[in-house]
Amino acid sequence: QVQLVESGGGLVQPGGSLRLSCANSGSTQDHYAMKWYRQRLGMERELVAGISKTGSSLFGDFVEGRFAMSRDNAKSTVFLQMNSLKPEDTAVYYCHARRGWSYGAEYWGKGILVTVSS
Repeated sequence: QVQLVESGGGLVQPGGSLRLSCANSGSTQDHYAMKWYRQRLGMERELVAGISKTGSSLFGDFVEGRFAMSRDNAKSTVFLQMNSLKPEDTAVYYCHARRGWSYGAEYWGKGILVTVSS
């Protein structure tokens, strides 16, 4: 059974950096495509970044080269490195796992809050 646990969130000043981690317990991570979503206050959940089982990645348009996603299958963990953070990046960030980009059962973490504020 897939269990996703996010960590690394918190308060950061505009222009700062954070690295989010998502640990996948209970299953072999390299069987899953992994994604990060976020939900800003009053808005729908949106895709931030994703990484395939083979390491290909994609990003939401708003990322504009500021974020990087990576995976360490040996540790069953994925990472989201976020740089040049903006106040509009303030959101709850969710880790997501699925067998493929668009098929298979979906698994979600509980989410972690990122606040970008001075």
